[in-house]
This record gives sequence, C-alpha cells and structure tokens, in this order.
Amino acid sequence: MMDIHQILKLLPHRYPILLVDRVLSVEKGQRIQALKNVTINEPFFTGHFPHRPVMPGVLMLEAMAQAAALLTFHTLGVAPDDKTVYYFAGIDGARFKRPVEPGDQLVMDVTLERAKASIYKFKGVTRVGDEVACEAELMCTMRTIA
Repeated sequence: MMDIHQILKLLPHRYPILLVDRVLSVEKGQRIQALKNVTINEPFFTGHFPHRPVMPGVLMLEAMAQAAALLTFHTLGVAPDDKTVYYFAGIDGARFKRPVEPGDQLVMDVTLERAKASIYKFKGVTRVGDEVACEAELMCTMRTIA
C-alpha cells in the first residue's frame, strides 16, 4: 500500500500528468495494483470531448506506465533522483474496450513479465469495476540524464 505522499516522493510527475492516486498492493518483482480516480475536473475533458467527456486512451497507458515505474522502484529498492528518468520504450497490443468517463475509478493491474538489460516488460490491465477498459504490453527503461 502506498498513499499519494509516498507516490509523490517516487514519481517526478505532477498535476496534470500524475495519474496514480494510490497503490492498493505491491508484490516485489511481481505485480502492482494501483488506483486512479477520474473526475470532471481533469483538464483534458474540456476538449475531449465537450459534449461527451471521455478519458484519452493514451492517458490510461501513461497511468499504467506510472504504476509500472512504482513497481520497478519498489522491486529495486531505489528512489529515483533528479538525474533518473523512467521512459516508455514500447507499447504493444494496446486495446481499449470501454470508454472511461468522469466518476469512474480505474484499477490498474500491472505485472512484471521480464527485466533484461534495464528494459522492463509489463502486462497491464485497467478495469472500471469488473469491466476491462484498457490493456497493453508496456516496455519501459530507466536512464540517467546529464
């Protein structure tokens, strides 16, 4: 379990791009379950779409990547510094099965499939209740910047 204060210490993201509100559970080297509460106050809803607010799919992928980063940091037992950046390296098999609207609560299940040469591969599934909203294979990498 991790609250927003612990998340803010680990992720460099801030409003409006911080997309993880709470970690419900984490198993070192295995999996993480994280939560994102979706509200009408999200800045993207003004333009996506004014007549029918829907969360952009790419932001669901970003939310899963942020959860994956938290799993990686927990697994390695590290807190990133200002010289460390966690990047997307690839996205495969992304599928969007259900629109996500204000008032929905995203529960993201992200599983570490493999780690090799600082490339981490994850399987992510995001649900609203019992319904799958988004799923994808995510590849991420940690890099040191100058």
